[in-house]
Amino acid sequence: MIIAAKTITALVALIHVYILWIEMFAWTTTGRKVFRNFPKDLFIPTKQMAANQGLYNGFLAAGLIWSLLISDVDWSHNVALFFLGCVTVAGIYGAISVSKKIFIVQSIPALIGILLWSIL
Repeated sequence: MIIAAKTITALVALIHVYILWIEMFAWTTTGRKVFRNFPKDLFIPTKQMAANQGLYNGFLAAGLIWSLLISDVDWSHNVALFFLGCVTVAGIYGAISVSKKIFIVQSIPALIGILLWSIL
């Protein structure tokens, strides 16, 4: 079960590294393809704001990766639960304020991770 919990945690971290990359480095290119509902004329004016959001996604990814590198099982478990909880809350807020798809992409994998870590 620990392998499944760590695998989903790594997947959630990779999702957030990908979001970081889009928002910080590819907002006006790949961002246009990923965020199709966002008005095309706002990508350039919101480039720095998106980069700031990307930085926060990077912090989430860093915390999740850190949880995988901790050798103490209890600490690894607690840090993973904390950051997966943060991702879940961010996904819920995004679903309420922006798009329900955010819940599917971010919160559901994080909730699966929380479930797997909780049954260890």
